[in-house]
Amino acid sequence: MTQPRVSFPDRFNLAHYLLEHNIEAGRDDKLALRWRDEEHTYGDVSIASGRLGRAFLDLGLRPEERVLIVLPDRPAWVHAWFATLKCGAVFTAVNTILTKEDYAYYLDYTRASVAVVDEELAPMFAELAKTRAHLRAVVVAGGQTSWSRPQLANGQYAMIDLIEGAPDEGGVYPTHRHDIAGWLFTSGSTGKPKGVVHFHEDFAFNIEMYAKGVLGITADDITASVPKLFFGYATGNNLMFPFAVGGSTVLFDERSTPEKMFEVIDTYRPTILTSVPTMIGRMLELDAEQGAEFENELGEAATSHPGAFDLSSLRLVTSAGEKLPEILHERWLERFGVEILDGIGSAELFHVHISNRPGATRPGSLGQAVPGYDCRVVDEAGNQVPTGDVGRLHVRGESAGLCYWQDHAKSKQTFAGDLVITGDMFRVDEDGYFFYEGRADELLKVGGVWVAPHEIEECLLEHELVEQAAVVGWQDGDSLVKPKAFVVLADGQGSADDLTSVLQEWVKQRLAPYKYPRFVEFLDDLPKNDRGKVDRRALKLRQSAPAT
Repeated sequence: MTQPRVSFPDRFNLAHYLLEHNIEAGRDDKLALRWRDEEHTYGDVSIASGRLGRAFLDLGLRPEERVLIVLPDRPAWVHAWFATLKCGAVFTAVNTILTKEDYAYYLDYTRASVAVVDEELAPMFAELAKTRAHLRAVVVAGGQTSWSRPQLANGQYAMIDLIEGAPDEGGVYPTHRHDIAGWLFTSGSTGKPKGVVHFHEDFAFNIEMYAKGVLGITADDITASVPKLFFGYATGNNLMFPFAVGGSTVLFDERSTPEKMFEVIDTYRPTILTSVPTMIGRMLELDAEQGAEFENELGEAATSHPGAFDLSSLRLVTSAGEKLPEILHERWLERFGVEILDGIGSAELFHVHISNRPGATRPGSLGQAVPGYDCRVVDEAGNQVPTGDVGRLHVRGESAGLCYWQDHAKSKQTFAGDLVITGDMFRVDEDGYFFYEGRADELLKVGGVWVAPHEIEECLLEHELVEQAAVVGWQDGDSLVKPKAFVVLADGQGSADDLTSVLQEWVKQRLAPYKYPRFVEFLDDLPKNDRGKVDRRALKLRQSAPAT
């Protein structure tokens, strides 16, 4: 199949493509972002980021050097990110809830020349800066408003002072489209996170193909996100995508909870919500709880609880990070009637490359290949497998990363020009819909037969007493690997001792008997990583005497 192509000029900077083109198009006064009760236009963002970029240069930042952004989702994050690109420097971003040891790792790994941090982290970074000769400046952003003056340690700079003190003459560095623009960190499920190195062109390619081609995003769209901006999935959906078309975005620095997400939707009326399966499930749970309260108070007539949560502003929801269970997808559609475009993306390809389409969603699948991406399921020899067979996903597309920084061996295993050899196992149906079968290193061989953990998980989720489920390989007394299920029960539902055999029998009756979980452990909640995915590594580390 002939793939659509898009080209960019040799002199190309992502900051111009996303931000300054809006100024040239006369959108100076167009609303770009909202945070709390603040509203920032494209003109505001352009001026603030331009001045901050000029200040970065005065502090010694040079093209191609890294800037480490450690900020909550506030306007300061956006200003720092665009300022970095305008300098021709390279953005890197991490979570604000990590440990001092984690930040030491990221500073050493990136050799960042400038770190932009929240004022709560300023004392920690003051200590870290003492032993990092490459770190020229720590810029601190206040947290009360986007223009508040933070408390500073010695040698630190207040972002507001830098912006107010710099002239309005910061331009955009004339980077090449194949200059490095940013690093996206892997989730670190098998060790320390590694940075996937991406060119300016990589991000723009996916925006043209996925944001515009699949989501159909326009200047009328307002975006909001469950994941935070440090995560490439959100950097795309909740910053790059709306800015690319002159839309607007909603930011909030509080923790993402179902209550907060319903509040954000009610207050700001976004049209596109970026979400993850865990949050979709939790929002449904909260909605059901509200429904029960309405019914208790007002009787059967209130079982549909109209008006409890109004999602009518949304035209679509995206889901990625991990496969959305079919049962959750169907429950969401039944309750809210808002399409969920489930898909898969990766740091290696920047963003989503397989996705469901508006008006053509197929619950249970991750959709079809995004235009511009050649996605194939192959065997161990690299040959395409027959329709319906399971194999490893190979993706060819212009947003493929250059390498994993400082990991040449892993880079050679994964990247071959614009080809990315993923660790994801898929099957494809006759209509070109892709169905996820799990990570290659997560499939379990039980009695000589391959078992996909997610199949057992989805079966467990169909039981009315199960709220969350995750399945990993667990060694029995003979050191043989068997499926173990970690289950979170719906509130007040039964006792664990009574339910182990019930859930095992439930799976036996619905799947091939050898797939049932030999062990079941009940938890109050499943561990999650900082991207909202179930932390399977943490579950595997619980290996001890099997619970029966």
